[in-house]
Amino acid sequence: MAMHKVKTHKGAKKRFKISANGKLIFKKQGMRHIATGLSRKRKRQLKETGVITDTVAANMRRIMPYA
Repeated sequence: MAMHKVKTHKGAKKRFKISANGKLIFKKQGMRHIATGLSRKRKRQLKETGVITDTVAANMRRIMPYA
């Protein structure tokens, strides 16, 4: 009997990328619109990509087996 196929979570696939070192990278929220109320420092910080912690990354790898 054949095993079930393991599918990639489509929402996670669109939001996260794996770096060359194997870390999960994501774009920070809050810079789509209405950014005039934010300070210059906050806008600069939101431009940078974020890195997921190892604890959460283990769960993310389970839902993205082929990434």
